[in-house]
Amino acid sequence: MNIVPANIYMETTGSGPNLVLLHGWGMSGAVWQPIIKSLSKSFTLHIVDLPGMGLSRPTEPYHLHIIAEKVAEMLPANADVIGWSWGGQVAMRIAIDQPDAVRRLVLVGSTPCFVNKEEFMTQAKWTSGIAPEVFESFAVSMDADYHKTLTQFLTLQCMGDKSARLTVRLLRRKLEERPAPTTQTLQRALGILLETDLRAEVDRLRKPTLLIHGDRDTLAPVQAAHWMMQNLPVGYLRVISGASHAPFLSHQEQFVDAVVQFLEPASA
Repeated sequence: MNIVPANIYMETTGSGPNLVLLHGWGMSGAVWQPIIKSLSKSFTLHIVDLPGMGLSRPTEPYHLHIIAEKVAEMLPANADVIGWSWGGQVAMRIAIDQPDAVRRLVLVGSTPCFVNKEEFMTQAKWTSGIAPEVFESFAVSMDADYHKTLTQFLTLQCMGDKSARLTVRLLRRKLEERPAPTTQTLQRALGILLETDLRAEVDRLRKPTLLIHGDRDTLAPVQAAHWMMQNLPVGYLRVISGASHAPFLSHQEQFVDAVVQFLEPASA
């Protein structure tokens, strides 16, 4: 494992076409470990710690555009990208700003907008997210008790999952495998989650995009994935029954099968 330029940590393993993995808020590339063995049989995996998370230093200024730009600098040529949750928004931002840097996208439990919004100017009312107060309460409690707040967030991600307890344990174990983000970084990343609204730009995602979503996702409700399907130029949707926000952990075999089926034809 090597620390690469731009102070972003990336681990590479496996053989085959290039596939980049981007994790969610507060986590690190370690979260993908349970499916690395399966995916590395078909792909060369590039497992990224996003800026300020895991073994990567924060970038300045800490905005979605800058984070996407820094990650894009590291992408291997002709790469497909899997983005989970917040990592999906980073992947979307890269594909919108630098379309030549990405071949195809797989967005897992992701959404153009995590929080519900009232109608504003040309933007319609959005009810396929969660109440902004949920994220705001995490921000307030972060300073008081970091570990308790992270546990609450992990629990929220797994609510409704048939194997919720097992999935929470997996997430907590992976969270502890690498250095914890600073409270400041987590606060700033939460701010990005609160503020980001990519709905007006989804029609610029012209790369083939697979949406993998749990039908019990409470953090990014499946309605957001259906909205994406209606607005993506080239979109495909795989809803995993009984899964919540982390289907790659709770339904590993179904997840890997969906990814391989989507990416294999063009890599043959």
